[in-house]
Amino acid sequence: MTKEFYSNGKLLLTGEYAVLDGALSLAVPTKYGQYMTVTRRADKLLLWKSYDHKNSIWFDVGFDRDTIALVHQENRSSVWHEIAKTLQSILKEAKKLNPNFLQDKQGYTIETKLTFPRNWGLGSSSTLINNIAQWAKVDAFLLVKNTMGGSGYDIACAQNNEPIFYQKQGDIPSVTIAAFKPEFVSNLFFVHLNRKQNSREAIAAYRQCLFDKKELLTAISALTKKIASAENLKQFETLITAHEEILSEVLQIPTVKKQLFPDYKGSIKSLGAWGGDFILATGATEATAYFKGKGYPTILSYAHMIK
Repeated sequence: MTKEFYSNGKLLLTGEYAVLDGALSLAVPTKYGQYMTVTRRADKLLLWKSYDHKNSIWFDVGFDRDTIALVHQENRSSVWHEIAKTLQSILKEAKKLNPNFLQDKQGYTIETKLTFPRNWGLGSSSTLINNIAQWAKVDAFLLVKNTMGGSGYDIACAQNNEPIFYQKQGDIPSVTIAAFKPEFVSNLFFVHLNRKQNSREAIAAYRQCLFDKKELLTAISALTKKIASAENLKQFETLITAHEEILSEVLQIPTVKKQLFPDYKGSIKSLGAWGGDFILATGATEATAYFKGKGYPTILSYAHMIK
């Protein structure tokens, strides 16, 4: 008997950093995500295989079903051990949240399959946690809070097939469907910056910044509402530029446009942790030639990326 689970990837259009402290944010699930299949086996092992978007195994590990102890860990790299320990902690926490999880008599072969390159930053961890939560029958928001941390918006995207407004209200996530279907989607596209940003390091740096938190949350929440309801491209561009300037002042970091694309005619907005992964750009289709000329060949239209 095989069970299959699937979770959507994510992009945070507004509220990066501020979402951690309760700002209203606009997030979108992507057409890319992660599958997970769970198949019973006769022994007491949990044998894990992770496949990338090209169907190549990039990680494999074995655990004892009862103790979640690592098995067959000889001659493994430090990176492998780091990944294995992270997965181990997620499984142990799932077991703690649901004591009935993994209490049956058999082991399992678990296979995960990403549909996007691992360096895209679309949520390889959040999609994994949401899939494990489905398998273990536990609250995915609680599972991510007790293991990886973060705001939880990525879990909300994993579970929804439409744009959402996300807001942390204390420890309780608020998720509502956002009517974000701009008529100018043909002028929106995503450009990958050829590097993956470490979200934990970015969050730690944000926590060191000195600013008026209440003022930031009020400003970003107001911009989120306006951006989601922008009536035309010009208005949208003005709003996302204002969002960039506010975060630039808080983080004491120049906007990505000022750093990398100062001569670009359209507007550009960072998505998630600044300095890596995808950015959102506005412009005509031929504008993609600009980014390719700058050495950024991975460009996806809004329609191609977002559900």
